Amino acid sequence: MSTKKILAIVSEFGYWGVELVGPLEKLEAAGYQIEFMSVHGKKAEALPPSFDTTYMDPPLGVCVTTPIAAEKVKNFEATNRLENCLAMTDYFPERPYYSHPNFLRELENYYVQVKASQQKFTEEYDGILLVGGSGPIVDMVNNQRLHELVLGFYRANKVVAAICYGVAVLAFARDFNERKSIIRGKHVTGHCIEYDYHDGTGFLHTDFNMGPPPYVLEYVLADAVGPEGQYHGNFGKETSVVVDYPFITARSLQCSFEFGDKIVEMLDNGLVRYGW
Repeated sequence: MSTKKILAIVSEFGYWGVELVGPLEKLEAAGYQIEFMSVHGKKAEALPPSFDTTYMDPPLGVCVTTPIAAEKVKNFEATNRLENCLAMTDYFPERPYYSHPNFLRELENYYVQVKASQQKFTEEYDGILLVGGSGPIVDMVNNQRLHELVLGFYRANKVVAAICYGVAVLAFARDFNERKSIIRGKHVTGHCIEYDYHDGTGFLHTDFNMGPPPYVLEYVLADAVGPEGQYHGNFGKETSVVVDYPFITARSLQCSFEFGDKIVEMLDNGLVRYGW
């Protein structure tokens, strides 16, 4: 029996602790091995508010990090499992500029390398997990290398799971020639506008406070799915998890464990629709 494996993508500028630990716990309990990748292979770290039980979420007006979640995140961080992340840059090249003096040959070579890496990862892993937090805004959402990796799993009809700002990656992942989002016509969820900060969007390893998020994720997702699809904010409901195979999307940290349960159901029991 082959090893069941999931590739988790984490930001080098901070991930939200339970958005990794929640699905990780559920997947490992189901027998899946989780391996980690960041853009340059640097260690990913949990954002401090995600293990601070006194942190008051401004839009929600409550402390969103529970003692149980904080303990799980601290225990995971103590394992140092994120010390040796795979480096995306080792496998996926940078797309050449049109102004490159040998553009056509460079582009042909680019696609050869991308295809080989897509095949490698889709043969080795059963699905991909895009972990949320503010960090992905910096190094995941508009990352061409990550878009190609996600496209590989999408084309292989393998599970593509994303939570919180990890969902934004799906809106921008698209074939370079077709220019159409891979979630076009799909049902998805993600951070609704009511959950957006007015101020305080920050990142690890920088003192920069962006203020509000640089885009309204709800609007981006609603536009990306087009008239044939549907964005589901589910504001007022404690959780929002949507399965429209091969995609599973989750709105925010409160969904983390349900998100993990449904990923397992997709992988092991053939779940193709949930939450809409």
